Amino acid sequence: MLDTLDLSVSLDKDTYRSQMQALMIQLRSLQNACWEQGLTVVLVLEGWAAAGKGNLVKKLANCMDPRGFAVYPILEPSDLEKQYPFLWRFWQKLPPTGNIGVFYHSWYTHVLEDRLFERVEGDQVLSRMRQINAFERQLTDDGVAIAKFWVHLSKPELKSRLKKYAKDPLDAWRVRPEDWKQQKKYHEYTALAEDMFIHTSTGPAPWTLVEGDCQRWARVKVLSHVAALMTEMLDRRQVAPPPIQLPPQSHLDPTEPNVLARVDLSRSLSEDEYKHQLKTEQIRLRKLQLKIHKHQIPVLAIFEGWDASGKGGAIKRLTDTLDPRSYSVQPFAAPTDEEKARQYLWRFWRKLPTAGTIGIFDRSWYGRVLVERVEGFATDAEWRRAYKEINEFESQLVIAGYVLLKFWLHISPEEQLQRFQDREKDPFKQHKLTEEDWRNRDRWPLYEVAVNQALQRTHTPMAPWHSIAANDKYYARVTILQTFSNAVEQALDSL
Repeated sequence: MLDTLDLSVSLDKDTYRSQMQALMIQLRSLQNACWEQGLTVVLVLEGWAAAGKGNLVKKLANCMDPRGFAVYPILEPSDLEKQYPFLWRFWQKLPPTGNIGVFYHSWYTHVLEDRLFERVEGDQVLSRMRQINAFERQLTDDGVAIAKFWVHLSKPELKSRLKKYAKDPLDAWRVRPEDWKQQKKYHEYTALAEDMFIHTSTGPAPWTLVEGDCQRWARVKVLSHVAALMTEMLDRRQVAPPPIQLPPQSHLDPTEPNVLARVDLSRSLSEDEYKHQLKTEQIRLRKLQLKIHKHQIPVLAIFEGWDASGKGGAIKRLTDTLDPRSYSVQPFAAPTDEEKARQYLWRFWRKLPTAGTIGIFDRSWYGRVLVERVEGFATDAEWRRAYKEINEFESQLVIAGYVLLKFWLHISPEEQLQRFQDREKDPFKQHKLTEEDWRNRDRWPLYEVAVNQALQRTHTPMAPWHSIAANDKYYARVTILQTFSNAVEQALDSL
């Protein structure tokens, strides 16, 4: 693949100046259009050391308004970043709507340099490339334009540039020991790059291979492709028809399983049984928290359920005896303007617990296929593809070592009505009952369909759902504690 590139191609200075001047004007105009139309652009620059990527970024930055343009140089992950799934640090840097972000090196470091220097296990490479493909597809499905460039050098040119930089007092710091190792293992590194192209050059995010021996040629080729991509994506936005919104589905298809109907809502505990079992399970969990910290296991429990199903009470019993320094509770409501400016999973990636701690999410990414679906906040295309996006996200967490628990607290409509009425009478709980709660109750059949489909389509071997009978709060709280501890013990046993 790379051996088919003609590395002898070049541009003379006059032609280069003429083309660059036109490109700089075009790109500045396109940046304004991206801002006006809300087109986010992500540029990925990979290639050999000393391939001229830094000068290329500088040229691009010179023609851009810095208020909507950012460069993210990707270095070795910090100790904090190493405590998360490997894509976590890249999710943090995603540019907001209408902005341009340049990743100078990127997530591909994990399947290139890390692979060359055996910093990543061989059996992890394909998994990481699949995760990268999912990451990029999720962004492009959300309307982000992605351009990926590999700037290629011949072996003699690479060696020559490294020597030149190493002799220059102003540039010597840029030459790393790893760069010389790249040059020494030129053919091996080339083979790894070609393997990467095969597995990660996709329809939504293809690779562009750039002849880099002539830096003038490389700059013009990269910037021309960037301008062409931005123009194409902006044109698509102008001609795209408005999304068609189908009416909410109020009845479950008879061919689909009714997951909620299988939950035995008659399950209950007496008050004495509850007090005894609750104390036993809380002591058990407190001991497990020490082991979670010792073995640096990240644990994440997400709570979904009907309004007034007891999520808050269950979370309180879960955390009552835990050391607050090693757990966090994250409530999620409607997304903020900052969160709306990025792919919807972004706000959940930001709040993931670190290794050795427990994270508890009160509501979660399932809002995309529940409230956002029913209330029309997400288009049909958005919530329909979200099942796959959610399954990919959760599998990445489990692969990264997370113990992931998903709880759905199920109650009957009659029990919900009783709890609403009790809240109305209780001055200490009246604030928990809103007009929105009553409106959602009126739409119970719509939500019931959405919940059933969400549970059925995202119940996977890696991330199963735990549907909890919650008509009896005592039973629900104890069952959640038992399920939580069982999952942690199973993870500890597998170490």
